[in-house]
Amino acid sequence: MLAPAHRYRSDDEDSARWAGFPFRDGDIVISTRSKSGTTWMQMICALLVLGTPDLPAPLTELSPWLDWLIEPQDAVYRRLAAQPHRRFIKTHTPLDGVPLDPRVHYVVVARHPLDMAVSLYHQGGNLDRMRLSELTGQPAPTGPPRARVPVGQWLSSWVDREADPRAELDSLPGVLMHLGDAWARRHEPNVELVHYDDLRADLGGQMRRLAARWGLAVSPERWPDLVEAATFGRMRERADRLAPDTLAVLRDRRAFFRHGGSGQGRDLLDAAALARYRARTAALAPPDLLAWLHHKG
Repeated sequence: MLAPAHRYRSDDEDSARWAGFPFRDGDIVISTRSKSGTTWMQMICALLVLGTPDLPAPLTELSPWLDWLIEPQDAVYRRLAAQPHRRFIKTHTPLDGVPLDPRVHYVVVARHPLDMAVSLYHQGGNLDRMRLSELTGQPAPTGPPRARVPVGQWLSSWVDREADPRAELDSLPGVLMHLGDAWARRHEPNVELVHYDDLRADLGGQMRRLAARWGLAVSPERWPDLVEAATFGRMRERADRLAPDTLAVLRDRRAFFRHGGSGQGRDLLDAAALARYRARTAALAPPDLLAWLHHKG
């Protein structure tokens, strides 16, 4: 097993919680940036591993976020140790912050950064800040809430903002650092990259590809039900069971599954802002990664 090269910490995450985690043969680690298809891939893994849309527990219990400081580490470890099936574990940590074990499969989901950022903006408006303060022990917000800037203005500033990618993983430099690390490992036999737009275009084909890569046998008659259960519409209908909200930090669980589309980020920027985006990404990531990442537009 290769030890992590880096440790990532924030107010509510610490990748050091992976240290000493007892992996099992066939474990699946889902490594994504925020709003890039994390819950979607967790659901796909649940359907492929369990073979049924009728999940025995809420998705966040079946697939815990291991680095999340809100839930005690021992409780997460115990729950995973009790699972008799192949385990699929969520993290927002890049692969260089997770122990790399040859017995384990790692899947990284990529989404066009502008679309990811738009979803992140709307997710910010759906968070209960008072509840988050209670859970993290941070000072509670005071005074009336500040008016939010329009999403297009916010997105343009997100493109331009300079940030330390290791401290601000959901910044544009952080997104491309996360994906760049995975891209450099894409030829390793236990690392899989999945594009969000490929899931939208051919969900069934992508699910079959992942099942084959991970050695998961699915009976032919089960495929239509499994693929249907992984569609955006069906997941939104089941938001109470599938949204990552075990501790009530979302104002509206259905709003977590707000749109699920692609192209909205590009539509919000004018020509000058799009040119700045292209210049910034060209300076932050290799051309072959950007060609793949932007291949749907």
